[in-house]
Amino acid sequence: MEFSTINLILVIVEDNFKFKGRRRILASELKKKGILNNQIINSIETIPRHLFIDPGLSEQAYIDKALPIDSNQTISQPYTVAFQTQLLNPLPGEKILEIGTGSGYQTSILDFLKSDVYTIERNHNLFRSTSKLFKKLNINPVKFKYGDGYKGLIDDSPFDGIIVTAGSPYVPENLLKQLKIGGRMVVPIGKETQVMTKITRISVSDFKKETFGDFKFVPMLDKKD
Repeated sequence: MEFSTINLILVIVEDNFKFKGRRRILASELKKKGILNNQIINSIETIPRHLFIDPGLSEQAYIDKALPIDSNQTISQPYTVAFQTQLLNPLPGEKILEIGTGSGYQTSILDFLKSDVYTIERNHNLFRSTSKLFKKLNINPVKFKYGDGYKGLIDDSPFDGIIVTAGSPYVPENLLKQLKIGGRMVVPIGKETQVMTKITRISVSDFKKETFGDFKFVPMLDKKD
């Protein structure tokens, strides 16, 4: 099993052939929707998404839709997670900053891809519950911080990539400054509906902006609870 960061005994206990089969079907659906990165497809097939949501919703875990989690937040639909990750295209060993840890599912995808993950969550209830889940599943980001995502992690910058998992009403300038030259940020921008946006740092002062259609995210907030 390639997902080495998951405690294998735990997965054997809490995973089963039914869920594994549903993950294979989900991965096949995502391929048809344009997810072509084989490692990302492997992550969808391998990582037990049902462990990142309330057990009462486990039967819906492998339907391609967003689901509610604690504190009025959501776990993004698998296609959105895979699409953002494909746009970011993280390579093994790259420093990746994730804004909005949430349930930790996106973090686990990045971990599967062998990224050095730095992740921030502003909601203290989610921070605590996801910290426990990471320990339970033996997922070990380089840094997991409770804090304001708009500020990023200046002391740990620059980053090869930044992925924002909530809707930002504007381009987060503080985060742009934390990209390496050649680094890229994937962020949904907008209020009611967000446009998936990829920004690549070309030089100290120049950035390339590309857009990839409309999505729907919970809002990115600029203060801790």
